[in-house]
Amino acid sequence: MEDEIFVKPDEALDYIKNNVKKHDTLELSYNRVYAPGEVLGVEVEEDWGEESLMVSIHLSGDLVNDVVRVNMNNIKDDLLEVRHLNNEKEVILVVEDDA
Repeated sequence: MEDEIFVKPDEALDYIKNNVKKHDTLELSYNRVYAPGEVLGVEVEEDWGEESLMVSIHLSGDLVNDVVRVNMNNIKDDLLEVRHLNNEKEVILVVEDDA
């Protein structure tokens, strides 16, 4: 089952924080970057009094298959699409311009 949802950047971060779990697949498309992989963790950290959403992903590319930590707050305005896949369903978040 596939759901497509149109969201603002902050709503995309809220969705990730509340719904993405360890071992899910997350495909991030932002700016000119496509980063698909298995989620190793979703953490909320506080830095200088501001909350940051950190997602650790084991990339599943042929050339690059490293583990990366993505500060979602830093890229939220560049997000184009987020695909979240788990055993139950696939959710596609189409990120609309915040303006």
